[in-house]
Amino acid sequence: MDLRQMEYLLAVAEERHFTRAAELAGISQSGLSSAIRNLEQELGTPLFDRTTRRVELTEAGLALLPYARQMLANATQARDAVIKASQEVTGFLRIGAEQCLGFVDVADLLERFHRRHPRVETHFTQAGSQELVALTRAGEIDVAFVAATKHLGALPNRILGEEPLVLLAAPDHPIAARADLRPEIAWHALEGEDFIEFTGTWGIRELNDDILAAHGIHRRVRCTVNDVHTLLDLVTRGLGVAIVPRHVAAKPQAVGLRMVALPQTAGLSWKVSAVSAAHDHIAAPSTHLLELLSDLGAPAETHLHAS
Repeated sequence: MDLRQMEYLLAVAEERHFTRAAELAGISQSGLSSAIRNLEQELGTPLFDRTTRRVELTEAGLALLPYARQMLANATQARDAVIKASQEVTGFLRIGAEQCLGFVDVADLLERFHRRHPRVETHFTQAGSQELVALTRAGEIDVAFVAATKHLGALPNRILGEEPLVLLAAPDHPIAARADLRPEIAWHALEGEDFIEFTGTWGIRELNDDILAAHGIHRRVRCTVNDVHTLLDLVTRGLGVAIVPRHVAAKPQAVGLRMVALPQTAGLSWKVSAVSAAHDHIAAPSTHLLELLSDLGAPAETHLHAS
């Protein structure tokens, strides 16, 4: 058994879906499936029960799971100990992130960075993407994790992931009934609907406003929230529908909601990026944070976008 196999095992166990697990692990679905099969052959027993709808751990898989987590944790701690001993970094690091981005576990990243560089004083701010971009441009934040591709100007940024948007509705909502007949809803069917939306600084709000306006859809924003779980609760209670990134529909709080596909349209995708202020000093804490991000599997290239 090797660390990659353990990583893939955890990804499939958490996602319960080979395609989403492969996306999470940054490998092709065939490569991930092959790695899991090889592990099962090595151990002489199936680790997953596979159906057309869901993938579940077998008893053997459940028994292996805590050891897989421990193997990965040990490897991480060993790597961090070496880096801590060989690279003494000091200073301040100001980090910002929007809530529930999906492609980056900010809490885990902060923990990893602190363990590697305990002498760096870190400050964390949670806010909407538009606010975080403005703070980064003003030099008040060093690195921000945002769901925004507009208004970045010359700020260095790297895309961490991209996924489609979906519509969420309560199971007894008329849209859910229409989706039983046709899994993809037409744009005009959203005309005049009540929506649950995030505040204007969130990346998804700007994306929704742009997409619906482009299709001439007029909606009523019945509730405006600043928290993903509150949005899901309000949709569950039938107060409106919501357009969200696909990973939000997989949250435990979304169980019971109907996920409806939207027509494929240019620009209809949600991108998560790491945006940073200018950091040309190789010893700057922000540089080491971005290096750690690359170690965790994020794309290493830096892109410049026009505003």
